[in-house]
Order: sequence, then structure tokens, then C-alpha cells
Amino acid sequence: MKKIWGCLPLLFLPVFAHAQSALDVNVNFGSAWDSATGLGIDNTTFTTCTPNSAATCLATPKLNGFFLGFGGDIMFRKRLGVGAEVNFQPTHSDYGPFQYRQTFVDVNGIYEPLITKRAIVQLQGGIGSASTGFTFSQSGCVGTAVCSTSTQAVGSSTHFQVHVGAGLQIALTDHFFVRPQFDLHYVPNFTDQFGRNVVPAATIAVGYHFGER
Repeated sequence: MKKIWGCLPLLFLPVFAHAQSALDVNVNFGSAWDSATGLGIDNTTFTTCTPNSAATCLATPKLNGFFLGFGGDIMFRKRLGVGAEVNFQPTHSDYGPFQYRQTFVDVNGIYEPLITKRAIVQLQGGIGSASTGFTFSQSGCVGTAVCSTSTQAVGSSTHFQVHVGAGLQIALTDHFFVRPQFDLHYVPNFTDQFGRNVVPAATIAVGYHFGER
């Protein structure tokens, strides 16, 4: 599988060379939001519980916080192209007695209905995955001299997702651009981890443009 993903960029090279396509790469900064389930996890038995029913019942959180992302797209026609991106939380956040990190990965078709010298309206639609990874940390001391904390992965939950997005790509120079973008992720069964299956997100991409428009 790793070899296949490593060869994917090579598949675009003939198209890029033949059609004088445009290639963009970017880094994204933003956030995604979802409500909490309203449930908790007992920090002694690790079973589902109702918050405030016991001191050991820790509520599960909302989805929010800082997301970092990387992406790229290739426009093999003036208005049509394909792209891919990954957006993830660079740090873990508390999830009851556990810690979690959320990741969204999607592959999109791209349509640009409006193109001017300084701005491009970009619409995206595609599919991908939404993965929630969990870890558990334990601290221990030997007397008062030595203390340590160990963290271990305890599993992850991955769901299929459908993604749509709309952004305005603004040229800063002939090559550098910024793109504010609004996204919606529809993730079936995401209510296993958070409160809704529909997850809105907002990002600002900073990127570099190769080729011609």
C-alpha cells in the first residue's frame, strides 16, 4: 500500500506535461467543530456513564481546537482538476480518561467557476476518512526520587466521510496565494465519538502555485 501511495504523484506527471496543467501545494491552518455526545467514561472501569452521576465519570468533549493540514491539487483543464488533503490535530486533547487526536483525509474533484488574475473561486467535492485515535497516559513514582509518565495507544475509530468545500484563492504574487475555505464533512456513525455526523470546518491555506492557469 505504501508503494502505491508513493507512486501516485508519478501518475500525474504525463497529464501535467501534456496539458500544461497547474499544480498547487499548500499548508492549512484552521479548526473543525462538533458537539459532545453528552455521555461520559468512567476513569476506573472505562465503561460508559452519565456525567455528574459519580466523581469517577468524566464527560467526553466537544470537537474543536487547532487543526493543521497539508494538501495539493492539479488542474488538468482550465476549470477542472483533482486534489487531496489531510487535516489533523497536532496535539492530543482529553477525551474522558483518555486523550484523542482527530484526522480528516479526503480526495476531491475540483471545479473553478470563476477565474480572474488575482482571485479564483474553488469548489471541492469528494470522499475520504475520518479517524479518531485514542491514547492513555499513566504516571507513577518510586518514592519521591523518580517519577515517569507512560503513554500508550489504545485504539482508533475510522469512518468513511463525504466532503464538500468552497474557497476563494487570492494571489499574493505570481506563485504564492492564500485561500480561506469553508468545509463540511459528513461522517456516518461519527456520533459514536461526538454529537453529530455533520462536521463544519474552516481553514486558511497558504500555498505555492506551479505552471499556468
